[in-house]
Amino acid sequence: MIVNERDLRQGQARDIAEKMLVAARTAPKGKGVDIIECAVADGDDKQRIADEMRAIAAERGFKFFLRDALNVEAAQAVVLVGTREQALGLNCGHCGFPTCSDRAEGVLCAINSVDVGIAIGSACAKAADYRVDTRVMFSAGLAAQRLSLLGADVRQVYAIPVSIASKSPFFDRKAPEGK
Repeated sequence: MIVNERDLRQGQARDIAEKMLVAARTAPKGKGVDIIECAVADGDDKQRIADEMRAIAAERGFKFFLRDALNVEAAQAVVLVGTREQALGLNCGHCGFPTCSDRAEGVLCAINSVDVGIAIGSACAKAADYRVDTRVMFSAGLAAQRLSLLGADVRQVYAIPVSIASKSPFFDRKAPEGK
């Protein structure tokens, strides 16, 4: 039996994206508190993200959301990583307020943000182990957040489209005009 590599791309991309979730989950977390949420979107959900990106572009005039929406559509899967909000009680001031109790409503604990970044780095490192193309996108993450794909209370969502192709769709991207 001959199996053509092109016929395996979707399944392989999904498998690698799922391994990226494992890397994100096992990444170190501040004080050992795990409030990271992550998932893989493909198929119709991936298209919903791209469509929402186009809606954001229309609302805000951010033309790079249109470029990024094309990248999401070109990818076989999209890894999503975000955080639930939970002050860790360190009173470190990294959020801009002297203590956790002084923090303004809606301001995330800075450690929550750091945890998201570390999880994203771990996920991207796993993708690199498999030599698949990725790109971290706040644009696609914002669209996924607006769609509540990780839950209504999950914030600071970032997306990592995963592509298996002869040329990365995330390289030599034409810069949009305007914002």
